[in-house]
Amino acid sequence: MQARLLLEDGTLFTGKAFGSEGESTGEVVFNTGITGYQEVLSDPSYCGQIVTMTYPLIGNYGITRDDFESIRPFIHGFVVREHETVPSNWRAEYSLDSLLKEYGIIGISGVDTRMLTRRIRHHGVMKGLLTTTNKPVAELLEQLKATTLMTDQVSRVSTKSVFSCPGTKERVVLVDFGAKSGIVRDLTKRGCDVVVVPQDATADQIRRLAPDGILLSNGPGDPKDVPHAVTMISELLGEFPIFGICLGHQLFALACGADTEKLKFGHRGGNHPVKDLQSNRCYITSQNHGYTVKDDSIANTELEVTHINNNDGTIEGLKHKKHAAFSVQYHPEAAPGPFDSSYLFDDFIQMIRDFKQANPQLPRQAQISAASKLGVQPAGSASKGELHYAKK
Repeated sequence: MQARLLLEDGTLFTGKAFGSEGESTGEVVFNTGITGYQEVLSDPSYCGQIVTMTYPLIGNYGITRDDFESIRPFIHGFVVREHETVPSNWRAEYSLDSLLKEYGIIGISGVDTRMLTRRIRHHGVMKGLLTTTNKPVAELLEQLKATTLMTDQVSRVSTKSVFSCPGTKERVVLVDFGAKSGIVRDLTKRGCDVVVVPQDATADQIRRLAPDGILLSNGPGDPKDVPHAVTMISELLGEFPIFGICLGHQLFALACGADTEKLKFGHRGGNHPVKDLQSNRCYITSQNHGYTVKDDSIANTELEVTHINNNDGTIEGLKHKKHAAFSVQYHPEAAPGPFDSSYLFDDFIQMIRDFKQANPQLPRQAQISAASKLGVQPAGSASKGELHYAKK
């Protein structure tokens, strides 16, 4: 079956359909990762987007349940150069085609993804329409121009209820703006008692959980579409240690008085170099974001830039000058990607311990009692891939 991808500037790509049938619209973006297409598909930060993979061969190692990063894929379309229909991997449980069919996602192969990527890099990300129908191009273009991209992605991907992944050490409240299971995996690997809360959790609700620290997760879309989270963070800043990742980094910046803006084509892939300004060391990082903190908005805040992107100089890390709080734009939990930056979870835990020593908290039993009154349900261990089951 034929499939077509139409960009809002009128550019048309024709290829072969796989996955589901029908029509879908979304922002067309590209990912430069060589491996990890399943983690890309299941990353909630891609909610509402049509994802182009620049690596030419996709589907060759199939789909494995344990490699999911969320409860399900939230993308609106998948664009590849070559789709492998017969995966070769002893871990594979089913094919890429069957995954897309299960979740109603349209795929298109046989596309010149190099040309598509160059066009996005030159003109910037734009709306696209992916279809398996035979509608005339003129009709599709009018339909696309009349389409408004979604702005409620975070509420679509966040958990709707509080749940826990029990541990014996520091209690970390993870605010789920679209959290990948890799974040929970890294925290529980360090013995943390993780309590996951919805994206609209208030400061008072989080206080009642008596956390040792708060982690603001990654997530999709424009940080300014989540103003309630900015309010919550500003109220808790200084009261608890805070660590922000990706969207959580942007929300942290907004809560501290900085500003954000949209990038021309974003950073998406597992090979982005980031410079630590304190050590002068360069880390290779995994990234997936379309917005950034504006450099000139930092001057009138109490924030300090800690990391920058070596490719374009954009801000990749911040820390508060007075309070126990820091954030990074990239993904220290990787999945897929390098593990250069996993030490940041250790830094977060050390910050919690230093903060507790300087500011004695409630006894551990009082914390457990406070959580039980909220009806927090344990989700079992959080080994790789379990967050998306817990979210059910």
